[in-house]
Amino acid sequence: MSPRPSPRASLGTPPRVRDGLSAALIVLACLLLPFGALAAWAAYGLTDTGRYVRTMAPLAGDPAVRDAFADAVGAELTDELEPRLRGMAGPFVRDAARSFTRTDAFRAGWDTANRVTHTALLHAVRQDAGGRPVTVDIAPVAAEVKRRLAAGNVPFAHRIPVPHTEVAVLPAPEADRLRKGYDVLEVAAFWLPSTTVALAVTGIAIAACRRRAVVATALGTALGGALLALAIAVGRHLTLTDLPAGLHRPAAEAVYDALTATLRTASWLLLALGLTAATITWLTGRHSRGARHAHACAPAVHGSAPEPTRTRA
Repeated sequence: MSPRPSPRASLGTPPRVRDGLSAALIVLACLLLPFGALAAWAAYGLTDTGRYVRTMAPLAGDPAVRDAFADAVGAELTDELEPRLRGMAGPFVRDAARSFTRTDAFRAGWDTANRVTHTALLHAVRQDAGGRPVTVDIAPVAAEVKRRLAAGNVPFAHRIPVPHTEVAVLPAPEADRLRKGYDVLEVAAFWLPSTTVALAVTGIAIAACRRRAVVATALGTALGGALLALAIAVGRHLTLTDLPAGLHRPAAEAVYDALTATLRTASWLLLALGLTAATITWLTGRHSRGARHAHACAPAVHGSAPEPTRTRA
C-alpha cells in the first residue's frame, strides 16, 4: 500500500512557518488591544452626552468639587461688586455659594451645566468653530446664588450684578487640535478593535497547535489589560501634574477618576478574562494529553511510514 499523507502535511505549509506567522499575528493583536480599547472608550463613551452626564452626576456630592465650584462662583460674583462693597459682602457671597452647593438645586444645575458643556464641546469638535474657544454661560448659577442671598437678607445682595459671563472651557488652539484628533479617533475607534480581533482569530486559526495559540492569546490579552491600567495611572499623573496653578487639584482628581472609571473597569476585565481563559485552556490541555495531544501538537511530517503488509498464511 502507498503511504498516506498526514493531515498537516496536506496543508502544504511547514508547521514551523505557520507557528512563526501565528505568533507574529497574536503579538501584534495583543499590542493593538490597549490602543483599541482606549480609542473605543474615547469615541463611544465620552461622546455620549447622556452617559457623560450620568458619570459626572455623583461629583455634585464630592466635597472637593463643591468647594472648587463655590470658590469659582463666589470669586466671579465678588469681582463684579463695587470696590467699597467687596470687603463687606464678599464673605457672605462665598458662604452663600458654598451653601448653595449642598442643595438639590445645585445638583440639578450641575447636571444641566455638564450637559450644556458637553454639547458645546461636541459641537466644537464635530463642526468648524472658526477658531473660537468653547464657552459656557454661568449666569443661571450666579442668579440663583443672588436669590438665596436676598432671601437671607444679606446686605446689598440686591446690588450684586448677574452678568452673562462666558467661561472658556476650551481655548481656541486646544479646540482646533481636539477637532483634528477627533476625526482620527472616529476612524481608529472602529478599525483598531476590528483589526485586533481579526489578527487574533487568524493567528489562532493558522497555528500548528491551536491550544498553545489560545493560551498565548489569552496571556497577551491579560498583559494588554495590565498595560491599559498602567497607562490610565500614568495619564492621571501627567494630567494632574500639568494643571494650571489656579485649578483645584482635588476636584480635578475626582473628575479624572470619574471619567476613566469605565476604562479602568475594562482594563481589569481584560486582565481577569485573559488569565481565566489561559488557565482553563492549560488545565484542559493537561487532562487531554495522550494520543489526541500528540496528534494535535506534534510536528507535522511530510510522509508516514508505510504500513507493514500482512502475509497470508
